[in-house]
Amino acid sequence: MKDLKHLIYFENLLQEANNELVQKAIADGDKALGYNCYYLPEVLLNLPGSFSSRLRAPNCTSPDVATYYMTNRNCPYVRSILERAIEGGYNYLNALFGVEACSTMERMEEHFELLHPVENHPFVTHIIDAPIKGDSTNLDYYKVELKEILNCLKDLGIDTSEAAMKKAIEDHNEISAIMQEISDMRKADNPVITGYEFHVIQLVSQVCPHKYIKPYLQETLEELRKRAPEKEFPFRVRVVLYGSEVDDPEFTKLIETCGAMVVADRYCFGMFPSRETIEIKAGETAFDAIARHYLETNLCARFMDPAKIDQRHDFLENLAKEFNADGIIIQNMKFCEFWSYEKVLASHIMINELNIPSCTIEKEYAIGSVGQLRTRFQAFVESLEIKKINS
Repeated sequence: MKDLKHLIYFENLLQEANNELVQKAIADGDKALGYNCYYLPEVLLNLPGSFSSRLRAPNCTSPDVATYYMTNRNCPYVRSILERAIEGGYNYLNALFGVEACSTMERMEEHFELLHPVENHPFVTHIIDAPIKGDSTNLDYYKVELKEILNCLKDLGIDTSEAAMKKAIEDHNEISAIMQEISDMRKADNPVITGYEFHVIQLVSQVCPHKYIKPYLQETLEELRKRAPEKEFPFRVRVVLYGSEVDDPEFTKLIETCGAMVVADRYCFGMFPSRETIEIKAGETAFDAIARHYLETNLCARFMDPAKIDQRHDFLENLAKEFNADGIIIQNMKFCEFWSYEKVLASHIMINELNIPSCTIEKEYAIGSVGQLRTRFQAFVESLEIKKINS
């Protein structure tokens, strides 16, 4: 297929957290608000005068200093984030809004307060407690926690009015509509976009100020509408990638070089559920709609109540069917307690109850040596091909 016009530019934007578009927004006077988790609504950090920056640690291969503070038995994602903070990689931030999604995530966020690695003024760190059920009581509690975020935003001089929130929802929905259409292109028998290309586009939509990245996304969508696919489907099988943090497109590229196109992505930093449309229902304020939407759509493995567990697995099953996937790759970040439990449970349900072939792996934050992963993926691809031949 013809190369996408902006793909190299997008790849370059992902090389640093403080990228060209982030610097442009700061120069315009906007506040840079960092966050790590879907529990913290992205839309609340994109009120007029501010922009969200989902934190990654690109090219971080050895979080040695952070390991001194957090030990090498903690999740490598959070250690890499802390390492990059100590290196000065987030000095552009005005705030870090954290979530007690897990003990290691909270510990990393607390070190932003204890070590003061971000050399910027003003800089605020605030951590919310996250609900573990999806019922009305947990929604009320979630609203209380999110209102504390609004108080912090007010202290930073950011408009948190109803009109401002409606504008942020409108902005979110415009980005989401673009990403939804691009994502749906992967449902085709012979898509005009690869999983790697989509992963790059999805990431820049999360780490760049919306007002500056949106024109590039719209232009890319128009380009894809006219793009001719390969003469024949260039992959051997189609898979859904499911699990914890995947913020390195090279991981998706690794899977695809083994012959499996990643047609849908339900993982932290993925399309689902981050790019769902937010609807303001009758009788709701914009704030109410945001809180309800993020609690309803959140598919984090931290949720332990039966209704949320069933929601996760129903959603995964539907993704596999909707995107015509031959199988599912279920991954968790090394030492991630919640997703390691979910990996075992989800693979059992997919394989034994739903008859959907699944492959489970554990990964480091930095890919590093890929030999073992490549062998696992190649074996899974071959098993899917054999299944198709025998069916």
